[in-house]
Amino acid sequence: MPNLRAPRARRPGPRRYSHRDRLVLGVLLGLPILLELALIWGPTLASVGLSFTTWDGIGEIHWAGLKNYESLFTTYPQFWPAVRHNLLWLAFLGLLATPFGLLLAVLIDRGVRFSRFYQSTLYMPVVLSLAVVGFIAQLILSRDQGALNAVVGGRNPTDWLGNPGLNIWMVLLAACWRHTGYVMILYLAGLKSVDPGLKEAAALDGAGARQTFFRVVLPTLRPVNVIVGVITVIESLRAFDIVYAVNKGRNGLELLSVLVTDNIIGEASRIGFGSALAVVLLLVSLGFIVTYLVQEIREEQR
Repeated sequence: MPNLRAPRARRPGPRRYSHRDRLVLGVLLGLPILLELALIWGPTLASVGLSFTTWDGIGEIHWAGLKNYESLFTTYPQFWPAVRHNLLWLAFLGLLATPFGLLLAVLIDRGVRFSRFYQSTLYMPVVLSLAVVGFIAQLILSRDQGALNAVVGGRNPTDWLGNPGLNIWMVLLAACWRHTGYVMILYLAGLKSVDPGLKEAAALDGAGARQTFFRVVLPTLRPVNVIVGVITVIESLRAFDIVYAVNKGRNGLELLSVLVTDNIIGEASRIGFGSALAVVLLLVSLGFIVTYLVQEIREEQR
């Protein structure tokens, strides 16, 4: 009898790439890797090496060991105020701007009137650089020609940006104005992806709006929480533009990033000492980010 069974189709084997395909893949993957090594990891490793030396950028490089770090922690008067300001920046963005951005996202997600207008208005500061935000802060908070003093200053205008006891808070408010819109957009995107069935099931079980949010919606936003947390840490530790635009990061606005710039490209040209400051800033950033990510990964595994 004739064999009526059709021959089995052969499974396709692994695709064989031609020489041209390998060349294209090599270029597409190799160029970004080379750029990252040259622009990120190269300067990072160079800064780590230079932090143990003394160098003015022109003469010979001399080995200094831990002398730069010892001077940094013991005799450099601007270091600890800058550390406190960076930590204050982190606390302000994390405890004020981030929750406020989440609140705005929840309100807009519920379908308030003119929600499109609110989204555009609140997100508008995000497209501005922090340097531009600093110039706007000067127009509003300047002692002699600022809009705020023109309204409430009277005969004795307040020096909002020149007073070391006030300027850090004014600058933080300007930074929060920009950061809140960014956080709002991220959380709004996360809220749009929450399954409506979860909310309906919670409502059928008798949960109120508050219980539904904290026990159902917020746990599903864990990936967004990770992104927002990392962005908040990075924004607070790399802050530079706004304080440099206001008064070049001095007189109460000292930050680690400003100290790095002043020592490396300033008149002193202490590149080794500035590199030590940059390494400290790198370690602080990695400490916050790695700790936060490890905790989030452990929570997800549980």
